[in-house]
Formats: sequence, structure tokens, C-alpha cells
Amino acid sequence: MKAGILLVEDDNQQRQLLCQLLHAEQYQVFSAATVEDALVLLKQQPQIELVFSDWKLGNYTGLTILNYVRSNLPELGFVVATAYGSVSHAVEAIQAGADDYLTKPFKRQELLLAVSKGLTAKRLRSQNRQLSQQLSEQRQLVDLIGKAPCMQQLFQRINRVSNSDATVLISGESGTGKELAARALHQLSSRCKGPFIAINCGAIPEQLAEAELFGAEKGAYTGAHQAKAGKFEAAAGGTLFLDEVAELPLSLQAKLLRLLQEGKVTRLGSHQEITLDVRLIAASHQDLAQAVQDGRFREDLFYRLNVVPLHMPALRQRSEDIPQLIQHFLQISQQRYQLSAPALTKATLKQLMDYPWPGNVRELANRIERFVLLGDENELLADLTTQSTPGGFELPPDGLNWQQHERDCLQQALNRAGGNKAQAAKLLQLPYKTLLYRLEKYRLTG
Repeated sequence: MKAGILLVEDDNQQRQLLCQLLHAEQYQVFSAATVEDALVLLKQQPQIELVFSDWKLGNYTGLTILNYVRSNLPELGFVVATAYGSVSHAVEAIQAGADDYLTKPFKRQELLLAVSKGLTAKRLRSQNRQLSQQLSEQRQLVDLIGKAPCMQQLFQRINRVSNSDATVLISGESGTGKELAARALHQLSSRCKGPFIAINCGAIPEQLAEAELFGAEKGAYTGAHQAKAGKFEAAAGGTLFLDEVAELPLSLQAKLLRLLQEGKVTRLGSHQEITLDVRLIAASHQDLAQAVQDGRFREDLFYRLNVVPLHMPALRQRSEDIPQLIQHFLQISQQRYQLSAPALTKATLKQLMDYPWPGNVRELANRIERFVLLGDENELLADLTTQSTPGGFELPPDGLNWQQHERDCLQQALNRAGGNKAQAAKLLQLPYKTLLYRLEKYRLTG
């Protein structure tokens, strides 16, 4: 069955004839003899995609229906049939938003062409709305949300440094929105028309990291069948965001430092330097100053990256922003899935505000998306009451010997994993290389 069409015609014989004609073309037809009946059908039948209406309808005109459609159902197609010689009516209908008009009497083919034109206009309006929504959503995602004092300070800092080319180092727990801050810095800068390229350093296999970041010439490594531009080249004229920069191998840290110092990059397998105009923004949930002390991160690179530090506060540090964030994520998910979610009760909102959110804004967004899909408040609140502190760990009143505690944790993880270091890293939720470093630090072998 094709699209749904509302046929509005007060002449019974003409209405039946047109219904038969449209049915023969596999259209789903709804018919009305009056303006009142037409408005009722428009409110009750969401499958209607086009209105085909006569101009003269008793004491009213098709303009009444057209005005209602453009005010309440603006995407619908609309075609008007006018009496022979009534050019002024046709002009009035087009000016009011009709997609096409036919002058009576009209032929079958003329009717079908006008219907097709109206449906095409409807599809184009729908596509335009969807694209506008996607663009609006992308812009919203760039905008950081929060009225808490810590967020206001962050906004001021972003606004002040966004239009410079200064390197920015963003710190904060996972899920706090570090990439959103990087996107905001890019969007507010003079580079906003250039590319914004984000890459997670922890997700690149170490053996491919150099080629991925700096590019490679044909034959530079097994499988390099053609020359490849790296992410830095791809970001020329714009911004490159290196997330989890602490995961970069030390060898690549040296190459990154040289790029920051000289503004030049050399592809793997080449001796030719390429001059680049790229702004670098880096981020890590790890303490890079501690990583420098541990020998895992170059001190000179740390100072090159940390020209302007930005810290993303954890959600538990700005619980007053939770209601606003909930509304933001509700709007995004409802638009994305074309679903409406029930209103949250005050008791539910209080529980959400009291929860410490160890997964931060990302965890909140995930739960709200699930709530929109399932519409189940119990599902939304599941397990919230069982987690009272981030990680479930409480520091003893007298403190503890941290190094001994860390060593004990490492040894227990190794014992439980039967000496399997990869499994031990998973148990401790540590990157594998970080685990190896800490095992060496405490001279633990398994």
C-alpha cells in the first residue's frame, strides 16, 4: 500500500470517483465531505501524508484546512482543486503553502502527477527536518551543559583560550566529557571551518600507531600497499584531539614532541618533512604528572602539552546540574527514537541526584537513553541504591600505606589469574602496559 491520502470533496459522486481512481493506484485513501470531518481525520490518522482538497467546501474553503495543516502538520503534502477560471484562488493557495493546484475538470494523469509532486515535497520537508535535527543535536553535543560554579569557571576558561593556538591538556575521569570540551574549543576558534579529528591513543595497536598518527609511505611496513596520510595531516588547518595520550609509546611521544616544537611531521618510511598547521588538544583520565614521575611519560612532552590545563569535574561534584542534563538527554533520545518517555517523579529525581555516578555524564546519558527506550522507571533506578561511594572503597580512618596496598592488590590479582598478566590487568581494570610497569616497580613476577 502506498502513502495515505486525505481526499476532501463535498460532491458525493466526484468524491467516490476520485477515491476509486486513487485506490486503483494502491494509495490508502481517507475521504471527507466537510472541513470539520477533514480536521477530525487529520488528528486521528497519522498515516496521512497528503491532502487533496477542493477549494469550495460549503461555507468554507480548502484554505481553512491548508492553514491548519501548515500550522500543525507542516510536512504534509497539499494539493488544491479549483474551479475553471479561478486563478486567484490557485494563487492564494500557493501563497498559503500548497504544493500544487489543479483546475477542474482535470484528467487522471494530471491528478496523479499533482499527487506525486505533493508527496515528493512532503518527503523533502521530512528529510530537511531530520537533517536539521541531526545538525541541532551535533551542535548541542558540542555545547557543554552546567550551571554549577565549577562548570561556569570551565566555560570561562574555554572561551578565553579557544581562539588561540595554544595546546590544551584536558584532565578528568572517564565519562566527564573531555571530547566535548575539545570540540567546544574547536567550534569557538577561528579553525571551526577546518577539520576536527579525534583519535583514542589507547585504541590503536602499538605497531600501527606511528603510521596512523604520522602517515606512512608505500612499502613502509607489511601491508602498506600505498602511501597513507596520518591523522595530523588530515587535521591540517583544524584541530587534532588526542584522547588518552598517556597510552602513547615513549618512542611516539618523542616524535610528537618534535612535531609540537617544529610544526613538522615525517611519514614512516620517508625522510621528507611536511610542515603542518594543526592545533593539538590532548586528554587523559590518568594523572600525567604522576606518569612522568613513574617514567611512563616524557617530562618535556608533558610541559609542551600542559600549556593550558582544563579539568573536567566529575558529575558527583556538580549534582545541581543533573536535572538539566536529564532533560538534555531525554530530548536527544526522544528525538532519535521518536518515542516519548513518562515524566520522572520527584522521588526518582532525588535518587538520581543523590547517586554518585562513578561513570559520570556518560553513565547518566546511557541510563536516560535506556529509560526512553523501555519507559521503565524501575529499570532506570536499578542498582543505584547499592553503590554509595565511587568504586565502593572507603579509606580507613587511620589511612593506609598506599604502596603496600597497591603491591597487595597486584599480587592478589596475579594469584587469582594464575599468573596470567593479561587476565590480572582485566581484574584490576588497568591497561596491560601499566600493569607491566607496576609489576616491575614492585619486582613481582607472578
